Amino acid sequence: MARARRLFAQTGAALLGLSLLAGCTFPLRESLKPQLRPASITPSKTAPKPDTAQAPTAKSRELAAYYEKLEEHLLSQGLLRRDGGGPDTKFRALDLARNFEAIAFYDEHSSGALLSESTAVSRFHPWRGPVHFNAHFGPSVSASQRINDRATVNAYSARLARVTGHEISTTDAKGNFHVIFVSHDDDDALKDIVASVWPDFPKSRLQTLTNLPRDIYCLVHTNTPSAGEGSERALAIIRAEHPTLMRLSCVHEELAQGLGLSNDSPLARPSIFNDDEEFATLTSHDELLLKMLYDPRLKSGMSLPEARPTIKQIAAELTGETNS
Repeated sequence: MARARRLFAQTGAALLGLSLLAGCTFPLRESLKPQLRPASITPSKTAPKPDTAQAPTAKSRELAAYYEKLEEHLLSQGLLRRDGGGPDTKFRALDLARNFEAIAFYDEHSSGALLSESTAVSRFHPWRGPVHFNAHFGPSVSASQRINDRATVNAYSARLARVTGHEISTTDAKGNFHVIFVSHDDDDALKDIVASVWPDFPKSRLQTLTNLPRDIYCLVHTNTPSAGEGSERALAIIRAEHPTLMRLSCVHEELAQGLGLSNDSPLARPSIFNDDEEFATLTSHDELLLKMLYDPRLKSGMSLPEARPTIKQIAAELTGETNS
């Protein structure tokens, strides 16, 4: 699954002087603009200067400038919210059940092709064994940034464990869900990291991890649809050129998608599993999706028709609509 926002795949060239098309604008749906800007959001500036890292190339600096302008633009539109949703984003059990079906039973990139529009139905595939996140870094990532990124992964891991009730933790040793922070300059290091943590990772997919198109912000690969219990593995790629909030947003989406919420839906709101960029971080709605994902009444390998009655029941319970 790749966080490749098609809204900006089509119009991202309108951003300030980086291979620009003059006069392009960002189409935004008025109905999705939040009523209030959360006070906690402030635009981040350029990524921290490397301290013990290698100096970035011109290409990496160009990407960092592009993503900084993109983040500023999104924030200026009231997007990348971190408030979790509010009075303007109400949803009911019917919405929650529909969104869960779309996000947990369909695979955004089942063919492995980036930016594909796949709607292939998938069997239910949460992790059955424990999840151990392990952060890795390319040479371009400074020591201070590594400290920040590890803290982000640690905090989010604790939240995911609390929400799902599943065994989820972080480790500096042998993990099975590898979160890799790399820049454009780290392609060789990325290949070495993947070879060391997942030796039989498909070579065809490894090629997609290097020289990513600019419109692929981050991505995750997992073997959970076919892996046996305890053999699940995943790796997420987070661009090191991202400014603070886009970096955090990538961590939130890709780690949650790697747990089994494999798809995006334009109807999901408030949600990070939506291509509209309204929310940067996990919402109250998304926490309910994760609770459903690891509810013991839903079994790994279930088909959608098998699971649908239980999905409706759980959604009604979570929204308090059991008697409606």
